[in-house]
Amino acid sequence: MTDWDHDVLVIGSGFGGSTAALRLTEKGWSVGVVEAGRRFDRDSLPRTSWQLSRYLWFPKLGLRGIQRMTLLHDVLVLSGAGVGGGSLVYANTLYRPLAPFYDDPQWRDLADWRTELAPYYDQAERMLGAADTKADSPADAVIRQVATEMGVGHTFHSAPVGVLFTDRPGETVADPYFGGVGPERVSCIGCGACMTGCRVGAKNSLDLNYLYLAEQGGATVYPEHEVTDIVALPGEGYEVTTQRPGAWRRAGRARRTFRVQHVVLAAGTLGTQRLLHRMRDTGRLPSLSPRLGELTRTNSEALVGATARTVGTDYSRGVAITSSFHPDEHTHIEPVRYGKGANAMGLLAVPMVDGGGPVPRWMRFLANTARHPVLFARSISVRRWSERTIILLVMQSLDNSIRVVRRRGRLTSERAKGANNPTWIPAANQAARLTAVHIGGEPGSAINEAVLNVPTTAHLIGGCVIGGSPEHGVIDPYHRVYGYPGLHVCDGSAVSANLGVNPSLTITAMTERAMALWPNKGQPDERPPVGSSYEPVGPVAPQRPMVPDHAPGALRLPGLWPE
Repeated sequence: MTDWDHDVLVIGSGFGGSTAALRLTEKGWSVGVVEAGRRFDRDSLPRTSWQLSRYLWFPKLGLRGIQRMTLLHDVLVLSGAGVGGGSLVYANTLYRPLAPFYDDPQWRDLADWRTELAPYYDQAERMLGAADTKADSPADAVIRQVATEMGVGHTFHSAPVGVLFTDRPGETVADPYFGGVGPERVSCIGCGACMTGCRVGAKNSLDLNYLYLAEQGGATVYPEHEVTDIVALPGEGYEVTTQRPGAWRRAGRARRTFRVQHVVLAAGTLGTQRLLHRMRDTGRLPSLSPRLGELTRTNSEALVGATARTVGTDYSRGVAITSSFHPDEHTHIEPVRYGKGANAMGLLAVPMVDGGGPVPRWMRFLANTARHPVLFARSISVRRWSERTIILLVMQSLDNSIRVVRRRGRLTSERAKGANNPTWIPAANQAARLTAVHIGGEPGSAINEAVLNVPTTAHLIGGCVIGGSPEHGVIDPYHRVYGYPGLHVCDGSAVSANLGVNPSLTITAMTERAMALWPNKGQPDERPPVGSSYEPVGPVAPQRPMVPDHAPGALRLPGLWPE
């Protein structure tokens, strides 16, 4: 009999990993969670984005913060690091996707996804404490006017966010979500610092809900354990090797090996793809689907904005995202803010230059800089940038993608066979220019967009998409990897279509569904074998649920748990 270190090893502690850890712990499985990043608390989170060692993730340089930045050939990717994954650095938004997501040709014929996922979206909203903002910040007033001028004022609405609000900002309250088994909480003070890590404790990050409860139930979290190798053992199980990230010398790498029955890959879209590409190319997992890396989506995204010339109004007030509007049926625009003093990301901002046309974008950028040197000089000043700036996060649900590949040992991207992700979005630039007029400033975009014609995304998804066979997808509708029983994918890489909204809620809901279909330890697995045709399977009630039935976050799925 094999001596397992854990029944299940979850790689990553973001929305997919933390959800999997809790639900499998409730079902009696011994769960370990390995996370490349460090563990943070309110005091160790960065005070501002200038505290680089706590804010940025470049471990080779000694920076072990919460914000990763990865440049591929076709996109600059922002993602999270640390125990709690992207929840530490994300903007709290918990939107359900736009209609085209459910009907995307990649997976629409497998199931009625709108119906299948609906109860799990409900559950994810309860667990993450989704609440509507008041949408009454100075930035909201501007964006409401912009939406009206674009002819879509009726689409302006407040954003659902995972933040604790009470009538008395800053007050400490008993666990409001989990019937007294969760930690005490502090209500939001509207400081805008959500994306540099909430030092108040109002943000419903995963270390305060899913992962917190998983650890209370017996799951073990291993911070600063970066996975370097996954080997399928003869018969069943996997051997997973980790090391301390960023160590230059072999002596400092602190290698460790785990022997487990099951592996849940939840390292984020880039992390999971990086591992699977490496394992296939080095012969560790040679039978992975040829579709690996295809249909990688940028959420058809752009990051633009406008910066006022003076600080007449403080646009850093409020939670990170408080509202949004829809300039057309496929496009979603949100005003975004950093907290006061968090000005480091302003170093990426330059005057706006449109894409498209026969003249390369970098040439237009240089010509624009030569014509308006004062404007360019003003744009590189980040003094009180967060207070003067309204960032616009623009997302689309259009069917486009890139292909992620591995070359010379590193991930990069290339054009896809179908429609490629856009390098700029006209509606985004129009909204930024209108915003600039209203705040008395100038429109801008990221330097990688203006110079390299490479867009920015905070929401890279796909690449390990669901399909009916290994010729059509990397994983089956139960999130099991084709060709490798016991290997699963539960993170953004499993999202099989552009969402048009922030993906956090969808990753959580998809993982809730996948974990609900797992058996309790020691009980028969009702799912058909890997490689079989998809058959609907009912959810399995956990042996020892962590949240009392009367609590808001208790499991309430139709026909199984009490409503």
